[in-house]
Amino acid sequence: MRADRLLSLLLLLQNRGRMTAAELAAALEVSVRTVYRDIEALSTSGVPVCADRGPVGGYRLMDGYRTRLTGLTDAEAGALFLAGVPGPARDLGFGAVLTTAQLKLQAALPVELAERTRRIQDRFHLDAPAWFRDADPVPYLAPVAQAVWEQRVLVAHYRRWRGEVHRELHPLGIVLKSGIWYLVALADEAVRTYRISRLLAVDITDEVFERPAGFDLAAYWEESSRQLEDSLHQETARLRISPRAQRLLPIQFGAVGTRALESAGPPDHEGWVQVEMPVEAQAVAVGDLLRLGTEAEVLGPPELRQAIAKAVAVLAHRYAAAP
Repeated sequence: MRADRLLSLLLLLQNRGRMTAAELAAALEVSVRTVYRDIEALSTSGVPVCADRGPVGGYRLMDGYRTRLTGLTDAEAGALFLAGVPGPARDLGFGAVLTTAQLKLQAALPVELAERTRRIQDRFHLDAPAWFRDADPVPYLAPVAQAVWEQRVLVAHYRRWRGEVHRELHPLGIVLKSGIWYLVALADEAVRTYRISRLLAVDITDEVFERPAGFDLAAYWEESSRQLEDSLHQETARLRISPRAQRLLPIQFGAVGTRALESAGPPDHEGWVQVEMPVEAQAVAVGDLLRLGTEAEVLGPPELRQAIAKAVAVLAHRYAAAP
């Protein structure tokens, strides 16, 4: 472990130039005292590390010195595919490996290309979790990832909406969607999706399985997401919406709201338009559509309009009396 850290420290100085002990400690996720010990170890091994004192001082390599220890290990090469999502990479246990792989790659690049990669890292950042929601606790993410990588059978205790179940799973892949981790696995001869935060216990067995020939994780996820959306949108609501609601529709309903606006009818004298929009089951649709408040009127279907009217009547009665 220390050898990997020494190499990372050496590559940091080579790629970034002069760095203070505090900056090195932050980059390596160690203490400043550990950095001092590692600098001494590098110097003892013959690496020409120079210490510049003063307010703009720090550590740097002697001018002209470059290491050629830039070969990637198997783990580092695989971790590079997670370079755009450093947070999830840490969750999966690839954080330190990914950092070392990126440093090795930068050290092997020509100077002008290495500088370009640094500018990209400085200017673009991907934050996967959704707004205003804490991330799911995923205590079993690491063993699940290990089982996926090693193609080992998992015995899992899982919490469903209808109760808890035991399953023997052949884990095929992991998906991060809007800050939520999912396991895609073969169970009972069918490929299914499991929310990792609902795993109550997992046991990695010694049994190794064969992945289904031709299985494509990205294609499976795209198709299952489409099927889920189709199953959720059970009916179509006809709405009359104000100009303000026309701005809110894409914000509150995403692509569904955008498509509804694209097929809107002509505006009336107040600027209101009629749209048709897929909605979920009535119990969910009532709450969703009430988020538009007085900026929308549900015209149909009749059952949905009646359910909205009943909910509004209950609210009016509740707020008519003083608390």
